[in-house]
Amino acid sequence: MRLGVLDVGSNTVHLLVVDAHPGARPLPAHSHKADLRLAQLLDDSGAIGDDGIEKLVDVVRDALQAAEDKGVEDLLPFATSAVREAGNADEVLARVAEETGVRLQVLSGAEEARLTFLAVRRWFGWSAGKLLVLDIGGGSLEIAFGIDEEPDAAASLPLGAGRLTAGWLPGDPPAPDDVRALRRHVRAEIARTVGEFARFGAPDHVVATSKTFKQLARIAGAARSADGLYVQRELKRESLEAWVPRLSGMTTDQRAELPGVSDGRAGQLLAGALVAEGAMDLFGVESLEICPWALREGVILRRLDHMGSA
Repeated sequence: MRLGVLDVGSNTVHLLVVDAHPGARPLPAHSHKADLRLAQLLDDSGAIGDDGIEKLVDVVRDALQAAEDKGVEDLLPFATSAVREAGNADEVLARVAEETGVRLQVLSGAEEARLTFLAVRRWFGWSAGKLLVLDIGGGSLEIAFGIDEEPDAAASLPLGAGRLTAGWLPGDPPAPDDVRALRRHVRAEIARTVGEFARFGAPDHVVATSKTFKQLARIAGAARSADGLYVQRELKRESLEAWVPRLSGMTTDQRAELPGVSDGRAGQLLAGALVAEGAMDLFGVESLEICPWALREGVILRRLDHMGSA
């Protein structure tokens, strides 16, 4: 059957259409994406203003039309940290439902981490052993660890690349003092969670998902997206540590000229790099592998599991 996943994230609203059957690998059929930057549309009280809600409604309506055009039989719509943490989340969800008919399921941070972990486990299989999975989104950082399909530990921290850029790095390029302050903040937040994971022992394989990690791996020399899903892509901490000071001194326009870095993500790449570097350092990770599957695929796989057991 043809499934659609509508992901209302902090940076983008992304419709992924796949041909999916229980027991088989979902095959991507269509992708429809809009840069909305919900995390940056919050007002001083932490609410999404009327203008932001109108934009969201329009984008969801467009995605719904795209899903219909592509023959989607079942749409799985969900929202992550930007909507989850909005002061008027209930109003936002009600407006979207009233004006589009789409009822967004708001995922908790822990659910995000678990579903992303499921996708990574299915991609790499049981032979990968104990997995540590890192995922940097626009609003949050998800961390998960385990040997099964359900992680033994999962955490979500307010360390998304978009959120941190808006709150900590106003300059272009940012002031060195601001970069140092953000670095301290990121590492203090991550350090508080390391103990939860350390008690399970060392991972056999460390994996990262998300656009941020993919772009960091690309500028550090990993293969292009055009080279295909099945090419192994790694990010070494040594390479990342060399890139952080270079990114700190660049303007947004200069970062956008780097290989694999999009205009829309260039502004928040430094904050994402500081989070990635902090996580790799504090968890003792020398190298990690990039996984092409993440949260959206996890939502699809969970749905297929339920269909197969029905």
